[in-house]
Formats: sequence, structure tokens, C-alpha cells
Amino acid sequence: MLQKLRNFLVDKRFVQKREFLKSLSIFRGLSNRELGQLLQMFHSRTYHEGEPLFLEGDIGRALFVVESGRVELTKSGPDGRPQKLAELGPGSFFGEMALLEHLPRSASAVAMQESALLLLYRSRLDEILDSYPHIGIAIMTHLARLLSARLRRASESLVSSSGEPRGSTPA
Repeated sequence: MLQKLRNFLVDKRFVQKREFLKSLSIFRGLSNRELGQLLQMFHSRTYHEGEPLFLEGDIGRALFVVESGRVELTKSGPDGRPQKLAELGPGSFFGEMALLEHLPRSASAVAMQESALLLLYRSRLDEILDSYPHIGIAIMTHLARLLSARLRRASESLVSSSGEPRGSTPA
């Protein structure tokens, strides 16, 4: 009887979204309660096929998490035509730099099909840091690790494309 009442009172969609957040590396280590608090800070939005989420040069204001659908990230090439950087599906997140700095986007994002996304605005992250510092610190720690890994890969790529052996110094 108690289990039936609990099932009746629990919002299944909320539980699904909380479990979805739990599966993302950026929110790893947060408790169910913390994930529930965090989920309340997100804004849900559905984008239609071909609809831009943001354009290169727009000021970044939010982190995007793909719940369903597909999103393409592009950057203008030297000739001004868009060059594909990535195609992202459910569980992917992008735009995290907007949580750290208030600068123009370095790429554009467009929905390739109808796509449901969760948005975490920078102003909401500020609220999280004030009201739930443990959650905010966990997010910022994961962002720092993510950005460090990307910088390391970019450095390795730069070294390997220059033709210089690792650890060597040009004369």
C-alpha cells in the first residue's frame, strides 16, 4: 500500500530527468536530493529542425544539455562558410564556457531534428553557488577538469601537427 502511494505521489518525469542528469559526467557525485535541487534550476526548451540555438558571435549565457534529438556545432571557415565541428546527441552538453565567461560564442549550434534541451543559465549557476555551494563547487570542479583535458588535447594536437617531437625545443 505504501509503495502504491509513493508511486502515485512521485512525478515520474522528474525522476527520469534526475536520473538523466545523474548519468552526465558534469554532475557525477551529486546525491539524488542535490540533483533534484539542480534540476529545478534548469530551463527546458524544444528546438525545431533547423532552428538555431545560438550563433557564432552571440554572447554566451547558458550551458546546453541534449535530452533528445541531435544538434550540430559549426564554425565559420576562412571562406565564411560553416564548417562542422561536431554532431551531438542525447547526454551531450556544450556551451559550458558561457558559465565561466561573458564572451561571444566561438561556434554556432543548430538543431538537426526536433530536439529537447535543458539550459542552465549563468545567472542560475550564480544562484546555485550562493544557495547550494556543494552543488556549485562540484559543477565548477568538473568544468575545470573538462577544460583542462581539452587544453591538453589541443596542446598535443598542436605539437603533433608542428612536426616537432614531444619535449623538444626549437633551436
